[in-house]
Amino acid sequence: MTRALTAERREPLSGELRSAVIFLHGYGANGADLIGLADPLAEHMPDTLFIAPDAPENCAGSPFGYQWFPIPWIDGSSEEESEAGLYRAADDLNAFLDGVMVDEDLLPEQVMVFGFSQGTMMALHVLPRREDAVAGICAFSGRLLQPELLADEVQCSPPVLLVHGDADEVVPIQSLPQAAEGLQAAGWEEVYAHVMKGTGHGIAPDGLSVALAFMRDRLGYA
Repeated sequence: MTRALTAERREPLSGELRSAVIFLHGYGANGADLIGLADPLAEHMPDTLFIAPDAPENCAGSPFGYQWFPIPWIDGSSEEESEAGLYRAADDLNAFLDGVMVDEDLLPEQVMVFGFSQGTMMALHVLPRREDAVAGICAFSGRLLQPELLADEVQCSPPVLLVHGDADEVVPIQSLPQAAEGLQAAGWEEVYAHVMKGTGHGIAPDGLSVALAFMRDRLGYA
């Protein structure tokens, strides 16, 4: 039984729905943490709906936030609990994505997924294991989980943009090349990367600009 995810929404600026961007927030945050990015993006993507769900679990490490799955070195959970949480959240996210596409009458190639930190980990785990590829994945400040399983489990290989700050104190910058290598080893042809100079665990203007260009191109604006 999947858990229904509540979500923040920003309707298309033009009033005409042609595509959607789904934001996946990080550990201890919520959908409201990322939905504000719709404001600077919408004028360049006027036919796009922006949606930011809350992760399915209350976060032990952040009482007012949510988590996709527990993190052992933060909350004291076991590796087994963390992995079980990942798989359960993957089912929830798959159901949410299916629901958005049905409710908004969108095809997978009209949907872009934008993850940050733990949201990126979810995106890179879930999207390649779906039958049909989305338009692309913007993967900020996260890592590729279980890279050793990907080659055997991959169903599709959507274009991926990896973005990371070189001063990230939470998820090391080394996670970017490791993710790129893992994706390429599993057969990816389109993996792009951008390093945000002097940026910690966050989204800098230059990274957002690169992501905007990537999304506009994949969603048919460019």
